[in-house]
Amino acid sequence: MRKFFTGIWRVITFPFRLVFAVVTFPFRTIHRFYKLLNSEPDERPIADVFADIVTEKEVRDQLWEQIEAFRMHLLRAVVYLAIFVVASFWVTQPVMAFLAKPVGGLEKLQAIQVTEEIGVFMRVAMTVGIAVAFPLIAFEFWLFAAPGLKPREKKLGLVGIPLATILFLLGMAFTFYVLLPTALPFLGSFTSISQFWSAKEYFAFVTGLMLWIGGFFEFPLIIYVLTAIGLVNPKFLADQWRLAIVIIAVLAAAITPTVDPVNMGLVMIPMILLYFISIGLSYLAYAGRKKNAEVQEPASDVELG
Repeated sequence: MRKFFTGIWRVITFPFRLVFAVVTFPFRTIHRFYKLLNSEPDERPIADVFADIVTEKEVRDQLWEQIEAFRMHLLRAVVYLAIFVVASFWVTQPVMAFLAKPVGGLEKLQAIQVTEEIGVFMRVAMTVGIAVAFPLIAFEFWLFAAPGLKPREKKLGLVGIPLATILFLLGMAFTFYVLLPTALPFLGSFTSISQFWSAKEYFAFVTGLMLWIGGFFEFPLIIYVLTAIGLVNPKFLADQWRLAIVIIAVLAAAITPTVDPVNMGLVMIPMILLYFISIGLSYLAYAGRKKNAEVQEPASDVELG
C-alpha cells in the first residue's frame, strides 16, 4: 500500500519537480562549473602514480575512468564537428567560390573524376566545420584536463580558448591573403603549358595549407600555457633559438607547396616571429607562476605557524 501511495505522489508531483529541475538547471550548472574552476587537484609524484598502477587495483580503476572520460570528451568533440560540418553545407558553395578567387573563380577549375565534385564539397565543408567548431572542441579538451589543474591554470586555459580560436583563424587568413597570392603565380609560371587545374588538387592544396598554418599560429599560446603549468622553461627556449630555426625551416619546406626560397620564406618568417613571441610569453608566464608560488609560500608558513 505504501508503494501505491508513493507512486501516486510521484505522479502528482512530477510536473512540479520537472519545472523545478528546469528552473534550477542553469544555477546548478554554474555552481558545478564554479566548483570545478576553483577546486585543487590531488598532487602526487608521477613516479608514485606509475608504481601504484602496477600494485593497486583502485588506481588502475581510476585510470580506466580517466580513459573513459577522455573517450566521452572526444566523442562529444566529434559530434560537435559533425554538427557544424552538416550545418556548413548551406554556405559551402559560397566558400568554394571565395577560395577559388585566386585562380579566377570556380569556372577555371575542372572535375576530372566522377566523384570529384562531392569530394571537394565535403573537404571544404570539413574545413569550415573545423574552423567554426574549434572553440567547442578546445573546450572539451579543457574539461578533460581541468580536474588535474590548479585554479590559476584552469582559468588560464579557459581564457586561452577564444585566443586560440582567433590565432587559428588568423593563420588561415594569413595563408589565403598572403601566402596563396605569391605561391600560385609561381607555381604556374615555370612553362607555357596551359593551366587547367583540377578542383580536387586545388582545394586539397588550399584547405590543407590553411589548416597547417592555422595550427602553427597556436604555438605561442601553447607555449604560454605549458610554461604557466611548469612544463616549459623560457630559458631553454631562448637558448635553443638556433635549433628552433632549423626545425622551422624543415617544417616550412615540408608544408610549402613550392621549393623556391620566396614562398618558403613567407612561411618561415611568421613561424620564426611566432617562436620569439612564444619566448616572450613564456617569460611572462614564468614570472607569473613564480610570483604566485611566492605568494602561496608565505601563506603556507602562516598556516603552519
